[in-house]
Amino acid sequence: QVQLVESGGGLVQAGGSLRLSCAASGTFSDYAMGWFRQAPGEEREFVAAVNWNGRRTYYADSVKGRFTISRDDAKNTVFLQMNSLKPEDTAVYYCAAELTYGLPVSDDYDYWGQGTRVTVSS
Repeated sequence: QVQLVESGGGLVQAGGSLRLSCAASGTFSDYAMGWFRQAPGEEREFVAAVNWNGRRTYYADSVKGRFTISRDDAKNTVFLQMNSLKPEDTAVYYCAAELTYGLPVSDDYDYWGQGTRVTVSS
C-alpha cells in the first residue's frame, strides 16, 4: 500500500516556474511514478513518468523541454520541475504510483494522490 501526498501547487505568471512534490508512504523504490493533470472540463492526461530506478523518463509532447520529473528514494519523494509555464498548463496535478519495472504512460496506475492545483495567469 502506498499513500501519496502532492504539494507545491499555486498561482504563477506565464513564464514562471513551480516545483511539485509528491511524498510517498510505504514501499516506494519498486514503483514507477507518474504525474498527470486534469484541466477544468477536460479529461485527465499524462504529463511525465519516471521508472523505478530513475534512469528512464518519458514526457508528454506538450511539456517536453519545459518539465523535468525526478525522484529521491531516500526521501520517498518524486518531483516535477515545471519551467516556462503557460496558461494551458493550468490544471490539477496528480501524482501516481504503479508497482512495475516498466514506464507506464496510461492512467492505469495503482495509487493516486489527491492532487495539487496549478494556475498559470497570462
